[in-house]
Parts: sequence; C-alpha cells; structure tokens
Amino acid sequence: MTIALYPGSFDPATMGHLDIAVRAAAIFEKVVVGVYDAPAKNVLFSTDERVELFSRSLEGVPNVEVLSFSGLTVDYAKSINAKVLVRGLRAISDFELEMQMALLNRKMSPGLEVVCFMTSIEYSFLSSSIVKEIASLGGCISGMVPNNVAQALEEKYRKLKDTASIPRYLTS
Repeated sequence: MTIALYPGSFDPATMGHLDIAVRAAAIFEKVVVGVYDAPAKNVLFSTDERVELFSRSLEGVPNVEVLSFSGLTVDYAKSINAKVLVRGLRAISDFELEMQMALLNRKMSPGLEVVCFMTSIEYSFLSSSIVKEIASLGGCISGMVPNNVAQALEEKYRKLKDTASIPRYLTS
C-alpha cells in the first residue's frame, strides 16, 4: 500500500488544503494528513482543534486519516511507512520554498519522494493567514474554508473579542 503524508500546520484548513487532500486521496491508497503540533508560527487553534476541524472536513473520504505529529516530518513519514510527501503549490514563491524543503528532505530521507499538486485556480489566492485576518475583522469567508471551520473561526474570534473587552485587572 502506498501511503502519502500531507504535512502542515493547517491553522485552519482552507478549501485549498481540502482540495489537495482529496486529490491526493484519488491517487494514493492512503493519505495521512499530518497536523504539525509545534509550528514556528503562532497558531489560533490548538493541535487537537486543528485535527478535529480537518477530520470533520474530510468525512466521507475513506482513505484519508488526520493525525498530529511532532518532530521532523521525515521521521514521522518513516514511522507511518509513508513513501511520498504531498505538498501544494499556489505561486512561484511557494515553489522556491517547497523545492528547498524537498531537497533537504531527500538528503535526510533518500527514499521519500515529494509530489507537488498545483492548486486549483479557484483556491490560488487562499492562505490560512489571509482567512484568519478576514475572519478576525468580521469579513465573509464563505467558500474559503469548510463550513465547520468557518463556524469555529467565528466562535474563536467572538470569544477573543469578549475576552478583550473585559478589563485586564478582572481576568488576572
């Protein structure tokens, strides 16, 4: 069985991420979406929340499993017997970073191949950062993220705004 690992922080998963996962599932026998639990960037959602949100978004795709991982991606790929890393490309700027990471991963794990999917054109402008910014400002993110993710973003930002409106001396 060919197992492919689609790693990322997915904070949150966008329709672009979902598109890549579903397209990979059509090619590979099993796809593991690996939610990295300690990205270098600040995350809005906890690891468990990110796993749950992406899992619910992929219900009905039987050969995809969403799991969290820590450490080097190549080590995690080896631990699940993945032979392929799946990555998505939106623009030339993505290509430069993905090429560098692919070469580094090949150096660390020579048998691990990288397969890059070009984004579907309707999602080429999407990034988790942009979606979070729009959501934080109350903008419409319909069609940018799965419905369950849109609801989670709305709830998260509502709670953050409620907390921010409470004077700091009352929350300590």
